[in-house]
Amino acid sequence: MHSFTAGVEHDRDADLYIGFVPGLPGENSQEATLDELQQNLREALSMLREDGRAEPESDFVGTQAIRVA
Repeated sequence: MHSFTAGVEHDRDADLYIGFVPGLPGENSQEATLDELQQNLREALSMLREDGRAEPESDFVGTQAIRVA
C-alpha cells in the first residue's frame, strides 16, 4: 500500500471540488463531491503506479497561514 497527500480546494463559482497531488504534475481532478474526487484521484494514482510513474518530483512539506494587514 502506498500513501499520497492530496490537496483539495472548493471552487465556489463552479461548485466543484478540485484535488491535486503535490509533486505529481498533471495529477488533478475535479468533481461534485469529495467521495467522487477521492475515487478519481485513487484511480489515477493506481494507473500511474502501474506505469511506474508515481514517484513525486518533490516532497509535500505542509501549509502555512499568511497574515496580511
